[in-house]
Parts: sequence; C-alpha cells; structure tokens
Amino acid sequence: MEYLKFIIDYGIIGFLIFLSIISIAIVIERIKYYKKVDLQKYSNVKELEADLTKGLYLIATIGSNAPYIGLLGTVLGIMFTFYMIGQEGMVDSKKIMVGLALALKATAVGLLVAIPSITFYNYLLRKVKEKIILWEIENGRKRV
Repeated sequence: MEYLKFIIDYGIIGFLIFLSIISIAIVIERIKYYKKVDLQKYSNVKELEADLTKGLYLIATIGSNAPYIGLLGTVLGIMFTFYMIGQEGMVDSKKIMVGLALALKATAVGLLVAIPSITFYNYLLRKVKEKIILWEIENGRKRV
C-alpha cells in the first residue's frame, strides 16, 4: 500500500500544484491584457466581453474543483491509514497520526489552491465589468 502514499503525496498534491500554476499563469496573462486592451477597436459590447473573459472559466473551474481533489487525497489517505491498522494490527498512535496528517495535507493543499483561484476569479470578473462600463460610457450605448 506504499503506492497509495506515493499517489497522495506526488499525484494528488502534485496535480493541485500544477493546477495552481495554471491558475496563476492565466491571472497574470489576463491582468497584463486588461492593462493594454484597446476599447476603441471593439464595435460590439459582446465582442469585447468575449475577449475579456477568455480563460476565466479555467480559473473558476480550478477554484471550484481543487477542494474536491484535495478531499479525494484525504479519503485515500484515511483509507490507507485504516488499511495499515487492519493489516498490521497496529495501535501505535504515532503511526496513526502520521497517516491522518498525510491525509489532511491533501485537503489543506486543495484549499490553498481554491481560495486564491476564486479570489482572483472574482477580481478579474470585476475588471471585466469595469472595462465593459468604460466601453459603454465611451460609446454611449447600453449593454444588451
């Protein structure tokens, strides 16, 4: 069952770190894009909105699913711990606590990925709304 510990440590947590890197990369790209976007080149508010929201769904998806991926790691870690208790008949509290700590580590990492992702998603969504409002002011049109 050592492979399960490996899957939790490197598989689940590694995947969560990978998702975090993707989320941060999209956030950085979007912030740079929003700073240089030329509102004058858009003749339609829907076209502007489509360009401004590119990639935001990925941040939202990562933010909403990271806790579940972390929870999967926790469930696997607890299963691993109970398996070891049953297999070895161990009642050593040190080994049990280490197994449970490993399990909870996955949930913690999942939350550490989710919270900033959702925060950045909301921040970027606000920036999109600001840009759309500026476009509407400049063009004297109401949003359809």
